[in-house]
Amino acid sequence: MKSNTNTDDFECGYVYHIYTHANGKDLIFREEENYRYFLDKILKYIIPVAEIYAYCLIPNHFHLLLRFKELKQIENEHFYLMKQFSNLLNGYAKAYNKRYNRKGSLFLDYLKRKRVNDEKYLTRLLHYIHNNPVNHGLVKDIRSWKYSSYHSYINTAKSSHIERTEMMKYFDTVNDFIMYHQSNVEYDFIQTS
Repeated sequence: MKSNTNTDDFECGYVYHIYTHANGKDLIFREEENYRYFLDKILKYIIPVAEIYAYCLIPNHFHLLLRFKELKQIENEHFYLMKQFSNLLNGYAKAYNKRYNRKGSLFLDYLKRKRVNDEKYLTRLLHYIHNNPVNHGLVKDIRSWKYSSYHSYINTAKSSHIERTEMMKYFDTVNDFIMYHQSNVEYDFIQTS
């Protein structure tokens, strides 16, 4: 893991927790088709520039845990990487607004991000992201939520766009991964506001 620097800019080679909420009381995802379309947009805009370790999409917000790839000959890394997210969010919002005959901003005006600087924080964040639907009362069991990367980790025989190898280094077996996600983990150090 690269060393810590205090900056709000995206930089290649670093791991980030990225998240944003719907504008006001709007929903980002109303039906299954919305979730699938958003994931398709992630494949188009984010996979070329980042390895995704985890994600969770819930009706009014989403979380991504990723490491930006080392990109050659990019003068302004932050601008280039933000442009990819802008394309993702704007493309999704335009399609969403058209589908539901709505106008205006779908997402908050800013994309929240926090650089991940140590392994303890990284594994707790993985737990937090995958358990987000449980924590918000959407499901009682983590296995019941379809719109997260959790299933990619427990179904290793199935191919995935999730970079599982890096995160599985912290667990001896898939069963250890499952048991960790069923355990109680303190989130007091995770700032999502």
